[in-house]
Amino acid sequence: MVVKKEYNIDWVLPKLRNRRIIWNVASCITLAAVGIFSKIFIKWFNKAKVYNLVSFDKAINRPKHIPLITVSNHDSCFDDPGIWAALGWKNLIMSNKMRWALAANDICFTNPFCAHFFMLGQCVPTIRGAGVYQEAVKFGVELLSKGKWLHVFPEGRVNMTKNYIRLKWGVGQMIYESPILPIVVPICHVGMETILPNEPPYYLRTGRKVTFNFGEPIDLKGLVSKLKESNATEEEARKLITEKIEEELYKLQKDTILLHNKLNS
Repeated sequence: MVVKKEYNIDWVLPKLRNRRIIWNVASCITLAAVGIFSKIFIKWFNKAKVYNLVSFDKAINRPKHIPLITVSNHDSCFDDPGIWAALGWKNLIMSNKMRWALAANDICFTNPFCAHFFMLGQCVPTIRGAGVYQEAVKFGVELLSKGKWLHVFPEGRVNMTKNYIRLKWGVGQMIYESPILPIVVPICHVGMETILPNEPPYYLRTGRKVTFNFGEPIDLKGLVSKLKESNATEEEARKLITEKIEEELYKLQKDTILLHNKLNS
């Protein structure tokens, strides 16, 4: 049996850390093009219902030094960029306000072309199974220290069965290590896997119904302060922070499923 050699991504993070003007321009164009396509496809060729976007707009337009982390369920390979079709045009095409995202290296960074495309789309290669001390998590903390918006799929994979998956602790690690406590917003969507199914043939469908629900920011200030005052270990801290996020995300998911079913009944 021939084992396919994994593409070497060691050069990716150094390049992302040392972006040039031309690179930034190309990134702006890529983000805008993908965002516009996603919005047109989701809103014009499918039927989308969006809840609580006004609250999320406040998080996007936060003070520049305050970082933002969003977490969401992961039901389809089109979740990102499909989720961002719910945003207003202004936020969608302004690259300085758009999200960075952790992306699986074995899906998005498999060859030079894919690597460059996803890098221009502000995606950070994450190695599944490499733990919370890998370079992608460190880079995520760097982004948060600069007040950036970072999106995470904390289930760690596309949840094809929609069974319970314990959230990965990397999100808790980044929040605990961030010099400034980020705003943390849960997002839930229902129906995205009907637009891009997880079984072949893999192509975008039209005429499907999808629901987006943007939750209220999760209050972690008291918990994080208590953990730091008690000199909690990093393992204990990331575990408790992630568990709080998991509780809020799955609560929002239940509400979103009800909204989606009610809308389509």
